Amino acid sequence: YQEIMVLARIRDAIQGKPKLDGEARLPEYFPVQPSGCERHADKLFKCLSDDATSKARDMETAGLHKSYYPDVEVKPMDDEAAKRVEELAKSGENVSSSVLPKAGDNPLEECRDFIAYYKRCCDRELKKKKNWILTEPYRVQEEYRYKQNSSS
Repeated sequence: YQEIMVLARIRDAIQGKPKLDGEARLPEYFPVQPSGCERHADKLFKCLSDDATSKARDMETAGLHKSYYPDVEVKPMDDEAAKRVEELAKSGENVSSSVLPKAGDNPLEECRDFIAYYKRCCDRELKKKKNWILTEPYRVQEEYRYKQNSSS
């Protein structure tokens, strides 16, 4: 078992840093933690709970976040923060060096490297027999399912 882990580490070192193409998104199988990817999963979970969450909260405060529902209008939680962000955008200063969020930001960009490492590791480890159970769908017993309203 130790030899396999050592070979996986050597292969990762030779392959270099993984790249995440396109927008930063969490993989379909998130939040599984397959055996062998604990280190990458822990780093990703820590980044999501700290950096990405604080950026998402800042965006919500300034009213720059997107709603999941089309009929919900996004409003800033703090009008003062929204004004500061608006003034910064109008002034044309270097927004990237600013601590304030800007429209169109993706909070997951804070964790882009961690997502790439997590994805590479999970793509490799979830194929192994010991981790198959993590991707298998499971059946919920009838008594635990939500009741559907039947119109009769």
